[in-house]
Amino acid sequence: MPATMATSPAFVREAVLAHAVFVPEKRHPVEVAAADEAHLVQWLSRRLGAQLKVPSLAKEGYKLLGGRLLPGDGTPRAQFMYENAQGTRVTLFVAVFDKGQAPDAVSFRSVRIGGEESFYWVEDRFGYALSANVDGSDMQALAREVYAQLER
Repeated sequence: MPATMATSPAFVREAVLAHAVFVPEKRHPVEVAAADEAHLVQWLSRRLGAQLKVPSLAKEGYKLLGGRLLPGDGTPRAQFMYENAQGTRVTLFVAVFDKGQAPDAVSFRSVRIGGEESFYWVEDRFGYALSANVDGSDMQALAREVYAQLER
């Protein structure tokens, strides 16, 4: 059963808002471009206090555009943005929680706002939200691929 924005963890609401703000950007969709991926991952990992991974969505037709640092509920957050050949953008929002502060572990849940859908899950100290305006089955496939890569 899909969650609602009101019942979703705070990091999911942050992810949905960040997605809505940055996806339409033409000139500045990301703070650090994919050409500097190693720097991007190192910088965001240091700022969030945990080693981050950037999944590849090339198999699904999306290339990494880059990412950015965002504010969160008391701690920094990371957002990675991908784009396919048709210009459709997908964002992966990452929250790292202090020990004992993470929301209860949750496997895939989704929340839909208009045409945008966010799949989210919590694993250990990490909260992830994958957001896009794509068909439900395509979105589930993207979320499963991201989840599988992050679990490796």
